[in-house]
Amino acid sequence: MKKLLHIPLCLLLIFFVFGWAVIPDQSSSLDYREEFITNGFDYPVGKPDGEGYYNAQKFGENNHLGDDFNALTGGDTDLGDPVYAVANGKVRFVDDVKGGWGNVIRIVHQLPNGQLVESLYGHCDTILVKKDQYVKKGDQIGTIGNAHEIYTAHLHFEMRTNMKLLIGPGYAKDKSGYLNPTAYIEANRN
Repeated sequence: MKKLLHIPLCLLLIFFVFGWAVIPDQSSSLDYREEFITNGFDYPVGKPDGEGYYNAQKFGENNHLGDDFNALTGGDTDLGDPVYAVANGKVRFVDDVKGGWGNVIRIVHQLPNGQLVESLYGHCDTILVKKDQYVKKGDQIGTIGNAHEIYTAHLHFEMRTNMKLLIGPGYAKDKSGYLNPTAYIEANRN
């Protein structure tokens, strides 16, 4: 009996050590008010077009699951710069998950056809929104951070189609449920 209890505790410890967080399933349409249904996407930094930033590590490079946005000025010069909601949506998760993630914000966006996509903002210095808060495209939701001085300041940004995905490692060969963030934003501007 002691061995059986030990296994769930080990799994729980793994989730906390690696900074993974379990999120309740929200794979069906959320109860969105009409004014918060997504009407297009913008960039999460240098709104609306990413002005003053570059993509330092693109989706797919070295099995990267997102885009890393850095200021053109380099180093930690973007520490504390604004992070914006890429589209109208509902905040589903905010927390310091520690590990290599630091402060993380996850927002679910409902498209006019009812489909859901999620944006994830990692390594934030500050979080300015709360769970279950509705946001509009371009609202400031946080600031660029460095995951508690683990990295040089940048925004790790992911787009997902699978609402059941955990925070995860940020890198993986299997990209099922993930979107190329820059390509998705460019294809869905308004």
